[in-house]
Amino acid sequence: MEERARYRAFISYSHVDAAFGRKLHRRLETYRLPKRLVGRKTPRGTVPPKLAPIFRDLDELAASSDLTAEVREALKQSETLIVVCSPAAAQSKWVAREVEVFRELHPERPVLAAIADGAPPACFPPGLVRIAADGAPVEPLAADFRRGHDGERLGLLKLAAGITGLGLDELVQRDAQRQTQRVMAVTAAALVAVVIMGALTLFAFNAREEAVRQRGEAEGLVEYMLTDLRDRLKGVGRLDVMTAVNERALKYYSDQDIARLPVDSLERRARILHAMGEDDEARGNHDAALAKFHEAARTTSALLEQAPNDPERIFDQAQSEYWLGYVDYERRRTAEAKKYWFAYKYLVDKTIELEPQNPKYLREGGYADGNLCTIMLRPPVHAQMAVRLCSSGLTEMDRAATFLPRESGITDDLINRYAWLADAYFAAGDLKRARMERVTEGRILDGEMAADPKSKFHKADWVALQIALAQLDKAKRPIEARGRLIKAEHLLDEMIAADRTNQSWRSQRLWIQEYLAQSH
Repeated sequence: MEERARYRAFISYSHVDAAFGRKLHRRLETYRLPKRLVGRKTPRGTVPPKLAPIFRDLDELAASSDLTAEVREALKQSETLIVVCSPAAAQSKWVAREVEVFRELHPERPVLAAIADGAPPACFPPGLVRIAADGAPVEPLAADFRRGHDGERLGLLKLAAGITGLGLDELVQRDAQRQTQRVMAVTAAALVAVVIMGALTLFAFNAREEAVRQRGEAEGLVEYMLTDLRDRLKGVGRLDVMTAVNERALKYYSDQDIARLPVDSLERRARILHAMGEDDEARGNHDAALAKFHEAARTTSALLEQAPNDPERIFDQAQSEYWLGYVDYERRRTAEAKKYWFAYKYLVDKTIELEPQNPKYLREGGYADGNLCTIMLRPPVHAQMAVRLCSSGLTEMDRAATFLPRESGITDDLINRYAWLADAYFAAGDLKRARMERVTEGRILDGEMAADPKSKFHKADWVALQIALAQLDKAKRPIEARGRLIKAEHLLDEMIAADRTNQSWRSQRLWIQEYLAQSH
């Protein structure tokens, strides 16, 4: 029996396409085949649970003294050749040679194309297109990763199908089922929580001892609804279920005598009102949001009066001040928003004074200064004040970052703070500093996108960054500015195709299209 090859695939690419090659390597090695397909026999052999190992020469041969010999051995030990195609690859003698050697070693094994840039056949390296007996060119199976074509998800599935010998339709269907199951799982958890809440509410006060036990369970579930479950529902875009969960939790409290609720229950009730008001605000229902924020503020201010030096009571009241100000901010009532947000900052500063090493309060300090910075950038603009506030907000966020792990989302907050500081410098006429802050923002954002390439939030930040840099560069670097906007437009096309209801993305694309038309 022939010995199995060491690698499932060998990725060949030009050094110009190194970033794409690294990303493709990571996605292929982490891709898991659907369980129902694992073990199936195909012309490529038995379907494995994963596609790994995948060979990527520049990483694995960095310490080699004889690259040619090592590359030849790796090609010999690979079941499939994946060629990253682009104008640079088409000119690369190294890529062409790897294609030639692989076909010499394994004329029967598949050669797949992953189009990163350019259009076929011009982006194909020499030797990739075969000539049939009748003289007609035969292009390889190609996964077109360009925006507006296959895209990242379908492109990956095409390569997986080529490596394993499975049908593409079957992989696409299984992938769609995975996405559906993910949404259903989170939704089911939410609905189960609603049912449990209903049951707990029904039996909560049958007896005093039972009431204590039931309250503990119910309060624990409410806390879960406000934290983990809410974050998961946000992640899958189920605002409808999230609203139902919040309403169920609020009803738990409305069925009780609020005057007799313990402090921690009142604090949770206020947080539920904040969450529900945030959802109303997201739908553009300012009046409903304002009513909930006022009711929450009534509770948080009463609790603060009972314990004026308790940092958590101060923090909760700060949240009420923030949300009341946010409604005015969205309604363009700048003076009213400023009043609430100065009160918000005063309270947050007090929590930091009480606990100067608490990352939760330091992070909130970054938000507080940042919000006031945005206010100062509205007419009448106070640019120098905005620079001071945004700089202070970035400093507070940096301090918080020393205590918080990356998964807390603190890096996203830093990206946001650098973006606003750049806007403040731009308003102050300091274009050099504005560009420096944007470049720093871009460096951090590139790392986040590499770690989570599917994040729609990071993609939206990247588009906004390209627009901002293009505006900074249009005078001295017009070609670079135009190139940035073209790339941003392509990404927006992909994002809008996935969510056609997002008006912000549509507005950005329209602005870019008008700019490109005028600067042509």
